[in-house]
Amino acid sequence: MPTGTLTSKGQTTIPREVREFLKLKPGDKLEFKLNAERGTVTLKASNIHVLNLKGLLKRKGMKPYNPEERTIALRRRANRK
Repeated sequence: MPTGTLTSKGQTTIPREVREFLKLKPGDKLEFKLNAERGTVTLKASNIHVLNLKGLLKRKGMKPYNPEERTIALRRRANRK
C-alpha cells in the first residue's frame, strides 16, 4: 500500500503509484471526500469538469448548434445509401 509523510506545513507528496493511477499532472485539482462514520477520506482527481469545455470549439461567425439540422443531415445520408 502506498504511503506518504505529512510535513510540518501540512503538505505531503502523493506517491508515484497513486499519481499514475489517477493520471495526475502538475496543477491538477484534487477532491477529498470525508466519511466521519468510517474515519476514511476518499481522494478523487477532478482534472477537468465538463462545464469548463463549454465554448471551446466556438469560432467567430459560427452559428449555434441546431439539433434539427443534424436530424435532417442524418436522414439525407440514410437516403443516399
